[in-house]
Amino acid sequence: MSDSDDSQDVDVERWRDELESKRAEKDEFFADHPQSPIPPEERDEFAGLDYFEPDFDYRVTATASVHDDPEVVLMDTTAGREMRYLRVATLEFDLEREDEALEDGTVELAAYQLESPNEEPLFVPFRDKTTGQQSYEGGRYMELAPEGEFEDGDEIVLDFNLAYSPFCAYSETFDCPLPPEENWLEVAIPAGERFE
Repeated sequence: MSDSDDSQDVDVERWRDELESKRAEKDEFFADHPQSPIPPEERDEFAGLDYFEPDFDYRVTATASVHDDPEVVLMDTTAGREMRYLRVATLEFDLEREDEALEDGTVELAAYQLESPNEEPLFVPFRDKTTGQQSYEGGRYMELAPEGEFEDGDEIVLDFNLAYSPFCAYSETFDCPLPPEENWLEVAIPAGERFE
């Protein structure tokens, strides 16, 4: 199974159009949907989410190391609780940016699933050098849905342009897991949702 596609084969204009379309749909959901995290009294003033400019350099292909016997990771939440997740894979990728000081360009992020059996996508919470400045202080999330059985050595596309702020960024009524320290990146990822 492989969820990767060679970057040379990707139509960048089509990718950008699809990304902008997803962002427009999300703005509509936040503005009008009953389950929007925007408090009802603030929705009339809501003018859309703030995003970094689309940047294809932050769409990378990661190689997975799948953990056969996943360890339990306790994630603190914004409400002071703990949630139990399983560290199911480690994703390794290259991030080559001229303005960032990476020793070898290689970055790792852990991917998790809730401990209870489920078919949910892989959960990748992270912090980076934009956290608390240009993006939400509690970190951002990505979700990945590999096709078929996820196996060691598989490649999967990580598109940081899809990174989003959790609902608790908009309302204290939500309780959100905070990225564990192993997913605190020492680089800035100016892609995805902004939050200032």
